[in-house]
Amino acid sequence: MNQIQRTALITGSGRNIGRAAALVLAKQGMNIVVNGSSNQDACEIVANEVREIGSKAIVVMGDVGNINSLQNITSEAEKAFGRVDVLVNNAAVRPNSPFLETDEDEWARILDIDFHAARRLAKACLPAMIDNGWGRIINFAGMNAIHGYNGRAPVSVSKHASWGLTKSLAKEFGAKGITTNIISPGPIRPDEADPEMRAHIEGMVGRVPIGRLGEADEVAAMVGLLASEDGAFINGQLLQVNGGAET
Repeated sequence: MNQIQRTALITGSGRNIGRAAALVLAKQGMNIVVNGSSNQDACEIVANEVREIGSKAIVVMGDVGNINSLQNITSEAEKAFGRVDVLVNNAAVRPNSPFLETDEDEWARILDIDFHAARRLAKACLPAMIDNGWGRIINFAGMNAIHGYNGRAPVSVSKHASWGLTKSLAKEFGAKGITTNIISPGPIRPDEADPEMRAHIEGMVGRVPIGRLGEADEVAAMVGLLASEDGAFINGQLLQVNGGAET
C-alpha cells in the first residue's frame, strides 16, 4: 500500500478494462473515482469491489463528451478526495462510421468522447498535479485505431490526436514529476452486450500471434505499472498490449 494517499479518476470504469484498472489501482491503496455514462448499477458494483479491497470509492456518473459533465466529474472528485493524482482516460466509443456517411455532428460527438475528454480532463487535473509535484496521465488508443480503422475514421483520428497529446504533455510536464503515456490494447475478451461488436472483436484473434484474445486484467496491469513509482521513468510512450499483433 502507498504511504501517500493518492486518488485515481478512471473514466468508463463500470466494466471491462476500466473496471480492471480500478481494482488494480485500489490494490495499490488509491482512492478511486468510478465513472460511467449510463449504467450506474455497474459503476456501483465496481465501487463496492474497490471498498472490499480496502480503498475508498465514489461513483460520479456523466458523459465525458459533455463539458458540463466533465466539470462535475472533476468537481466531485476534488470534493471527495482533494485532487486527482492519476487520470486514466479510458472512456471511448467505437461506432461504425463510414467516412462518406458520417455527418459533422457525429464527427464532433466521437471526437468529444474519444479525444477532447482526455484533453479537457488533463487540463483540469494538471494544476493540482503540478502543485503536488507528482502525477500520472494514462491515455488509451487501440490497435485498430493506430493501424487505421476501416469504417471508423473518427475513432482513428481521435486516437492519433491522443497519441500526439500524450507526447506533448510528456515533454511539457515530465520535469514536474508528471508522466503521460498511452496504452494501445489489442483485441480484448469482450463483455459486450452488442453481438456485432462482440463478433468484431472475436474475429481479430487471427491477427494475434499468441493465438488468443487478451484479458482486461492484462491491460490493467500496465495501468498499474504506469501509475506506480516503478513506472516513474516511463514517459511519452505508446505501450502496446496486444499479444504481438502488428500495428
